[in-house]
Amino acid sequence: MRIQALQRKGRARGLLEAADRRVRIRRRGPVARPPGGLQGGGGAGGLATLGSDQDPAFPAFGPDGARSGADPVHAVNRRTGPGRALVVLPTYNEIDDLARVVHGIRATGSEVLVVDDSSPDGTGRLADELAVADNGVCVLHRPAKLGLGSAYVAGFRIGLERGYDILVEMDADGSHLPAHLPAILAAARESGGIGLGSRYVAGGSITGWGPARQFLSRGANVYCRAVLGLSVHDSTSGYRAYTRDVLEAIDLSRLISQGYSFQIEMVHQAVRRGFGVIEVPIHFEDRIAGRSKVSEGEVRKALWNVVRMRFGWR
Repeated sequence: MRIQALQRKGRARGLLEAADRRVRIRRRGPVARPPGGLQGGGGAGGLATLGSDQDPAFPAFGPDGARSGADPVHAVNRRTGPGRALVVLPTYNEIDDLARVVHGIRATGSEVLVVDDSSPDGTGRLADELAVADNGVCVLHRPAKLGLGSAYVAGFRIGLERGYDILVEMDADGSHLPAHLPAILAAARESGGIGLGSRYVAGGSITGWGPARQFLSRGANVYCRAVLGLSVHDSTSGYRAYTRDVLEAIDLSRLISQGYSFQIEMVHQAVRRGFGVIEVPIHFEDRIAGRSKVSEGEVRKALWNVVRMRFGWR
């Protein structure tokens, strides 16, 4: 796997300005980037190029987030202090929204790890440019489209290795508002397990979905509660924060889900191990640019995976 950190600030500035112009055309201005970033930035936007020729304290990571003795990747460059949060953003063809989402996250003080699956639209290159401009942004490039679940697992492993106490799932398409992030982080810390951004508790809402899609989503959550015995109202939400403790308790190598059902399985595994889940209301906006990547086939597979979870089938 070949990773390249782009060093030239002029190119970074030009691409960021182009991304900001796209945002303005879509009637959403970029959120101002805060000062600072990863503590003790290591140059090239705080990215560390980690390989066999680097400090052995910072080994390379493979596409699954596990340590690798070979090809270098970009990962968080140092251990962080207590209470630090890392937002994992899986990307595949998200060039229209990525800059705005990353800027919004950084405005909350959290740091960002973009996990890009070789997006053909240039998302990975834009992520590198964002990282050059802000040392609170890091990038993991993977060689192919390997799935949502594996992207999060790779990000979690890197975050745990680098000492983060909170790891966050969030969509890179603009449907999850960074303004909700502080409340979700607080809920994770209070619960000791998961702080979950919920569309289906009092105060939660959805924009851009028709009645049929809302019915299917609500129905899927009712199905999960019935089959798995969960009390969570929105186990399919992809906006949530995990404490370090819950991620270390779950055997990430034995998860059966890669796509839509990954969210459900993570809640199920946490609850089975006695961890709390606190839901906080969020406003969900259907993706602003591009098309949804959740197909009907993926939904059917997710429903079957819920049965597999219930009976422990692998």
